[in-house]
Amino acid sequence: MRDTYESPLSSRYADKEMKYIFSPDKKFKTWRKLWIALAEAEKELGLDITQEQIDELKAHAEDINYEVAEEREKIVRHDVMSHVYAYGQQCPKAAGIIHLGATSCYVGDNTDVIIMTEALRIVEKKLVSAIRQLSVFADKYKDLPTLAFTHFQPAQPTTVGKRATLWIQDLLMDLEDVRYVLGGMKLLGCKGTTGTQASFLELFEGDHEKCKEIDRRIAKKMGYDGCFAVSGQTYSRKLDSRVLNVLAGIAQSATKFSNDIRLLQHLKEIEEPFEKNQIGSSAMAYKRNPMRSERMASLSRYVMIDVLNPYITAATQWFERTLDDSANKRLSVPEAFLAVDAILNLYINISDGLVVYDKVITSRLMSELPFMATENIMMDAVKRGGNRQKLHEQIRKHSMAASTVVKRDGGENDLLERIAADPVFGVTLDELKALLKPENYVGRAPQQTADFLSETVAEALAPYESMETEKAEISI
Repeated sequence: MRDTYESPLSSRYADKEMKYIFSPDKKFKTWRKLWIALAEAEKELGLDITQEQIDELKAHAEDINYEVAEEREKIVRHDVMSHVYAYGQQCPKAAGIIHLGATSCYVGDNTDVIIMTEALRIVEKKLVSAIRQLSVFADKYKDLPTLAFTHFQPAQPTTVGKRATLWIQDLLMDLEDVRYVLGGMKLLGCKGTTGTQASFLELFEGDHEKCKEIDRRIAKKMGYDGCFAVSGQTYSRKLDSRVLNVLAGIAQSATKFSNDIRLLQHLKEIEEPFEKNQIGSSAMAYKRNPMRSERMASLSRYVMIDVLNPYITAATQWFERTLDDSANKRLSVPEAFLAVDAILNLYINISDGLVVYDKVITSRLMSELPFMATENIMMDAVKRGGNRQKLHEQIRKHSMAASTVVKRDGGENDLLERIAADPVFGVTLDELKALLKPENYVGRAPQQTADFLSETVAEALAPYESMETEKAEISI
């Protein structure tokens, strides 16, 4: 439809799997599963519910009569009661026990937890894939020296692979956070209108143990270890902020990665994938813009701002509940997940197709390496009997002069020639050039990379050995 607004997260960016999780169909089918779990638990705990009624509910768990629910909602203006009515139309024998003792949040909040859990598992799977792709890259280039930067100014060399480990380390922290949050996901359970379970205490004729047991049974039937011990009408909205905080953390990591790639592409050292017929600019045909990385940064910015929504919602809930959370949750939670799904698709796609221009990398490093070799040159001259303070002053003067040639005149770095011509150093130009082996200045970068991949990354990914690595195609 071209005459109606639709979210670009749905139409352009996120995958079908994530979009389905937040679809109405997924939500309403989960409602029915929860109503079945409730009826089963109530029957098991002694309420007058028959197996025939439960079988009837199960027979219509998937074939939702949406048109009946939609017509009913126009009359009663209540989505849950409309679906209770529609379900009852399909299940006349069970109509009277659907939603027995429950309030709307029984299906609404429990479904939200279930949906966020399934969405987090997709995020977890894609994080693993991105880490794997970057690990292959880091291992391949662990020995390739490159100019490192602090303050985006030339610093001591590192290797291309070692730099990639910094990106991986951020993602490992995100994966750890996802696992932690997934491990703590709990259902609301059946808590009633204000969280006191008063309706269930009435149904079970004052039996407190059965009120506790129904939560345990529903949780088990829905695949969870338990429910929140206490609640108001809703689960604490801090759960939403906890979940979105993890998503915002992924957005932070993705922004760091995407910015580094954009800078490296400007330096012509590393490029993101660029397709044969891709157009970089409508005006400048020669351009190769880092479109994927820019999109990643753009979507990540949205997620990092979106996390404020559940923060403020959780902070401003009144007593046992207030409904100003509802409309905000409908937007902030699904959109954050759809955006992160798109971000991780981009991460996987980019890391799988990075193009490395090793000659440019080496050329830039060699243009700066003479400055970085001066400490070694000075130490060797001291060993030959030179005065450390005088040598330091001469190197300072020669470095400033060579820097002026490069910056002001656009010339080549002639520092080595200046040092070779200075008798105080007692060294030839050939001897100086022999010192300029980039691999001698990268410290333990290759070993650090190899150790990190074989130890830290391998340990973190061990639980996912049977999980396939995702491939991501970028549609637009």
